[in-house]
Amino acid sequence: MARPRRIVLVRHGESIGNVDDTVYEREPDHALALTDRGRAQAGETGEGLREVFGSERISVYVSPYRRTHETLRAFRLDPDLIRIREEPRLREQDWGNWQDRDDVRLQKAYRDAYGHFFYRFAQGESGADVYDRVGGFLESLFRSFEDPDHPPNVLLVTHGLAMRLFCMRWFHWTVAEFESLANPGNAEMRMLVLGADGKYSLDRPFERWRDPEPYGITG
Repeated sequence: MARPRRIVLVRHGESIGNVDDTVYEREPDHALALTDRGRAQAGETGEGLREVFGSERISVYVSPYRRTHETLRAFRLDPDLIRIREEPRLREQDWGNWQDRDDVRLQKAYRDAYGHFFYRFAQGESGADVYDRVGGFLESLFRSFEDPDHPPNVLLVTHGLAMRLFCMRWFHWTVAEFESLANPGNAEMRMLVLGADGKYSLDRPFERWRDPEPYGITG
């Protein structure tokens, strides 16, 4: 199995929806573009990625949303080194279709009280639903490693929740641990690095906004 040396996860740059939540009433979530600041953020992250990858090949998976595709383009990776696949399972959490700002704010308050993993948005998804589809993608990713010519790098251009849930599934974090973690910032990345012991480690942790509150002992 040709396991990659690095699996890099990147959140999209700042989008219109990050600065104006009324836009969800007029435009579909998947169609929201990056702001000028978001493109600059993605360009800066791209500089770091090009330094990390060098002349090595990269297998790229990108969420089908406009803001993730624009983020990937802003990285300016060498087209001769990348293989790009659009991956719907890496999309943002579905919060319903056209969104009423006041209703979403109310539901976010309910989610904070109920729990980010289990709360399901009306006509949308729970964190647990996203966990399941990210887990399905992870199984497909593992199967791709069976190709002896698999690139030494994997790059996922996705969303903050999907990044946390990917790592939750990979490292077998508990729900309580997931609930304690904050989203990465726009265009922030996290890197899973293959060690000499054959195990992957995260280059830096996600920030915590509270201590985990488990119901029982695991591990």
